[in-house]
Amino acid sequence: MLTGRYLVLIEDDAIMGHSLVQRLELEGAEVTWVKQAVRGIAAVRTPRRPVDAVICDIRLPDGSGEEIFATVSRRIAPPPFLFITGQGEIDQAVRLLRAGGADYMTKPFDMSAFLRRLVQILRPYPGAGLPPQTGISPLARQVDSLVADFARHDGPVLIRGARGLGKERLARRIHALSDRRSSAFVVANAFRDSVSADRLRAAIGTVRDGTLFVNGVGRLDGAAQHCLIDALGQASFRLIAACGTRIDEKVAAGGFRSDLLYALLAHEIVVPPLAQRGEDAAWLAGQMFEALNVRREAPLRGISELTLAAIHDHDWPGNGRELRSRLLRAMEVVTGDWIYPADVFPELNEHAREVRPLSEARDLAERHQIIRALEHTGGQVAEAARLLKVSRTTLWEKMHKLGL
Repeated sequence: MLTGRYLVLIEDDAIMGHSLVQRLELEGAEVTWVKQAVRGIAAVRTPRRPVDAVICDIRLPDGSGEEIFATVSRRIAPPPFLFITGQGEIDQAVRLLRAGGADYMTKPFDMSAFLRRLVQILRPYPGAGLPPQTGISPLARQVDSLVADFARHDGPVLIRGARGLGKERLARRIHALSDRRSSAFVVANAFRDSVSADRLRAAIGTVRDGTLFVNGVGRLDGAAQHCLIDALGQASFRLIAACGTRIDEKVAAGGFRSDLLYALLAHEIVVPPLAQRGEDAAWLAGQMFEALNVRREAPLRGISELTLAAIHDHDWPGNGRELRSRLLRAMEVVTGDWIYPADVFPELNEHAREVRPLSEARDLAERHQIIRALEHTGGQVAEAARLLKVSRTTLWEKMHKLGL
């Protein structure tokens, strides 16, 4: 229900705060919990990532929810505020709604009703309305939204992420959506080749007023970095650079120019690994399968649901490259009309011959069924518990035990 959402909870009551945080996190949200008005203002006004909603108690030890909302609203367009109020504060809550607050709930309240009201006020997912390109998860939709936003201006862009996540594909999409799409897209790949200052100057001369994509910018030597920072100040091209996740360490060690990194960081896209985006892995497998299947003389019927569940649960250390490689192999060795888990993960055949402890086998089976139930109910824990015929508390405990 709340997967990928970032929420700020401003609540001084320890019991209520712990209860709300536990339930919100079980529903998939990331929660920052603060207990004071002054910290609440900072958490909303200068957040670590865009805030989807604020849950705010009206009465706090060092101020009020009304003061927080007014202070935040003077500086920024506030995210949706859901106020928590006592019976004696309803007039104040109504006044807050007239000022722009999203909703309020009176203590005590039912948790299911609270979640329904919270979902109703949430900001749309980043990239809502855009066709999915990177994936269908909130994290992937945020990447697609940033791609579309950055295509509308000419500033340098840094795409950061592990290998196998399609960083060059994202760069090409930024170029294709921009006003420079009729000009050249030139690639300087420091992962494949040694990109010297001379080669970089030649690429800059070729790109003219197009887009220069430097893949593996962190691998450039000092002379090439100097060439690039000089060119940024005077050339007419647009720079898109890509790097891994540890370029900050290179800056700290003196191996990469801090001024070049800062010039790139103003417009940064961080691509999360597939290990954090199981639903995207399954979605991408479907997209790849359709593209590959049309080339077969005898097309397959599809990827089985069991296989999609296994793809969802796999860690994907090689990200998209590993997914494509495994799917290509599966489509070469498959003997029937459907792709099954052992076609994509041949190592399962070895594991199948192992004798597992009953406790481990039971945990694996329970984990799989819980994941299926949560997917079926859109992440609603109470509904999943009903399908699994266990209490909500029992399901919470099992999810915690199994790392869900």
